[in-house]
Amino acid sequence: MPAPGRGPRGPPLTMPGRRGALREPAGCGSGLGAALALLLLLLPAGCPVRAQNDTEPIVLEGKCLVVCDSSPSADGAVTSSLGISVRSGSAKVAFSATRSTNHEPSEMSNRTMTIYFDQVLVNIGNHFDLASSIFVAPRKGIYSFSFHVVKVYNRQTIQVSLMQNGYPVISAFAGDQDVTREAASNGVLLLMEREDKVHLKLERGNLMGGWKYSTFSGFLVFPL
Repeated sequence: MPAPGRGPRGPPLTMPGRRGALREPAGCGSGLGAALALLLLLLPAGCPVRAQNDTEPIVLEGKCLVVCDSSPSADGAVTSSLGISVRSGSAKVAFSATRSTNHEPSEMSNRTMTIYFDQVLVNIGNHFDLASSIFVAPRKGIYSFSFHVVKVYNRQTIQVSLMQNGYPVISAFAGDQDVTREAASNGVLLLMEREDKVHLKLERGNLMGGWKYSTFSGFLVFPL
């Protein structure tokens, strides 16, 4: 039997002043110990290292290392032949677009009645296409969306819908007959699959003459 405190294949890998020990698990290549030792040397002096059976992963300069992960994630994880799963920290997704002019683009006359935006304030991950004003989900997850579409004519009602893959999910109305400027606003959380598409559609009324300051925003709450 192995001595207490030692793994089945040899002594635990430790670094002075760090908590826990990393064991070379059975089934991994013989070079795993050397690879992990090199990774530990690269860690900052004040960065804690967790044991394999702890719940928190090892952090190395913005990367997440999971040693011999038996169930690697499906959100972009890459598992090497040594059993090390590396997940990039670039999973942040967010966008916010606005309308900076009052002129209705000619594309609004087409059958889709897509509401177009002409300025991007935030586009983390570049998953919102300004030309088509469509957001494409990069991964499965829960997403938050909100919109605020301004109409300038009184005596008319507009209806704006948030479309997911061509189907309306939520709608908002602005139809006060005594108000010159009014906004149709709404927000929602959606479960989206990878490559699902979301955009805004004008279901009723028109935005001719002005819809400056209208906005459309969304972000990934958490991946699944």
